[in-house]
Amino acid sequence: MKQIEAIVANVNDLNDGEMRQVSVGEINILLSRIDGKFYAVSAHCTHDGAPLADGVLSGDHVVCPWHSACFDVTTGDQQEPPGLDSLARYEVRIAGENVIISVPEQTTGLQSPAMAQFNPSVDGRTFVILGAGAAGIHAAETLRVTGYQGRIVMITQEDQLPYERTKLSKDYFTGKISSKEMPLRSPDFFQEHAIEVLLNHQVEQVETTNKAIAFTNGDSLTYDTLLVATGGKPRQLDIPGADLQNIFTFRSFADADRILTAIKQKGQAVVIGSSFIGMETAAGLSQHGLQVTVISPDSVPFKKILGEEIGKIFQQVHEENGVSFKFGRKAVEFAGNGKVEAVVLDNGERLQADIVIIGVGVQPATDFLQGVELHPKDGSVVVDEYLCAGDGIYAAGDIARYPDWRTSESIRVEHWRVAAQQGRIAAHNMAGKAVKFRGIPFFWTMQFKFSLRYIGHAQSWDEMIVDGDLQKQQFVAFYIKNNQVLAVATSDQDTEAAAISELMRLNQMPTGEELRHGAVDWIHKQPQISSKR
Repeated sequence: MKQIEAIVANVNDLNDGEMRQVSVGEINILLSRIDGKFYAVSAHCTHDGAPLADGVLSGDHVVCPWHSACFDVTTGDQQEPPGLDSLARYEVRIAGENVIISVPEQTTGLQSPAMAQFNPSVDGRTFVILGAGAAGIHAAETLRVTGYQGRIVMITQEDQLPYERTKLSKDYFTGKISSKEMPLRSPDFFQEHAIEVLLNHQVEQVETTNKAIAFTNGDSLTYDTLLVATGGKPRQLDIPGADLQNIFTFRSFADADRILTAIKQKGQAVVIGSSFIGMETAAGLSQHGLQVTVISPDSVPFKKILGEEIGKIFQQVHEENGVSFKFGRKAVEFAGNGKVEAVVLDNGERLQADIVIIGVGVQPATDFLQGVELHPKDGSVVVDEYLCAGDGIYAAGDIARYPDWRTSESIRVEHWRVAAQQGRIAAHNMAGKAVKFRGIPFFWTMQFKFSLRYIGHAQSWDEMIVDGDLQKQQFVAFYIKNNQVLAVATSDQDTEAAAISELMRLNQMPTGEELRHGAVDWIHKQPQISSKR
C-alpha cells in the first residue's frame, strides 16, 4: 500500500508524557512522547470520534475526553471501552531534529484486535453468552482476543445483531443516525470469527446443576461456561387501562420503532418517570414536535443521583424547550377506548395523552435462573470480584451485584459502559485468567443541548463541592462522603472528566478537605497524568 509521510514536529516540541494532534496530509494523528520515544496513532476515538488530544495522557495510555475509552498510545490497543476497535498505529522516525510520520494513503484509522481462530479439535468447550448487549458483545470478542478457540454462542431475544443501546434514545430516536448505523458489527464479522448469534431466542430456564438452557421455542443447549448478561427489563405500571394501545416502554430497537410509528400524528405525549430514559425520551418527543408532560413522584429530576441543584438545571432546560412537569404525582389510571386518551393522576387531574411512555426503571432479567444466588431486594445476581456467580457461571451488566473495590459496598450499576467493562473482565476469567473487576462507573446523557458526564458511584453523599457555574452549564461537581470523593458530575469540562476518571482508576483522587482548597487546579498537576491540548 502506498505510504505518505510528512514532518510533523520538532523533537523539542514535546516533553515526556505529552501529546498533541498533528496531521499528514488530511490524516489526523495523535503524536505522543513516552520515555524519550515518539509514537503515532490515529487521533480520534474509535467509539464516537472524539479528538483524543483533548483527553489526558497517563503513562502510556490516553483517556478519551467524551466517554473515557482508553488506548495504549504505543500500540494503539484499546484498553477500556466503549468502542470495540483499536487505533491504527503509524511509523515514526527521527531525522535530525525532525519527527516524521509515515501513514498508508487509505488508512481508516482503525485496527481490529487480533483474534484466535475457532478450532474445536484444540478446544472442545462451549461458552454461552446470554444477552447481546454491551456485556455480551464485549465478552464474545474478548474471548477470541484472549486466545479461546472453542465454541461461542451468543443468544438474544431480539431480532437484531448487537447494537449500542444508549444510542437508541440519544441518537436513533432523534434522527441523528439511521438504523443501518446502529449495529456494532456486521454479520460477516461474526461469521469470520465463529461467534454464533442466535436471534429471537427467549430463555425459559437455566439449570446450572446440569449446565443446561431451555428455550421457550423448545430448543435446548448445554454449556461448559455461561455468562449471564441479560440486562434489565422495563418495569410496568399495574394500573387500570395499562393494556390500552399507544402505551410503551423504551428499552429495545423494536420499542424505538413502535414509538416512532406512533408519534407520526404528533399530539400530546405523557412520560411517566423522570429517570434518564424517561427524560431523554421526553427531550426526543419534544424535538419531534409533540407537547410533552413528565409525571414524577419526585420533587426534581435526578435528585437522588445528582442532587437538587443539578436536577433543577435539567428541569429548566426541558421547560425552556416546552416540556412541562407534574412533580409529586403518580399515575393511577389510563383512560381511553382501545387507545390511550388520558392519564389520570392521584390528585384526580386528567392529562390528555395520545401516547404514553413508561420510564420508571428496570429490574434484572433473571427469573429464569435456577441454582444461582439472587439478591432478595431486586433479583440481581450476586457475584464476587471476578464476576463469578458459581461453578462455571458469570454475570455482567445490569443484572450483576458486585463488590465496589473503592468502598467495599455491594452495588449494582445500570450503565452501558460498565456492562462493556464487565463483559471484558468476565471473558478473561471464563478463559482461565484471574482478573478482578476494578472498573470505574461512567455514564453520559445529552438532553437538548445540555450534556453531562458522571464518573464513579455515590449511593449517598454528605457534601457536594461545585467548581464552575451551574447556570452556565460549565462545572465540575464532587460528591463526597466521609471525606472521600465517590463520584463526580461534569458539564462542558471534557478534559477534566477524563482526568478524574483516570485518577479514580489510580485511586489518586484528592480528599474532600483537599478539594476545599482548590477544586480543579490539581487535575493537571498529578505526576501520573499530563495533558497538552
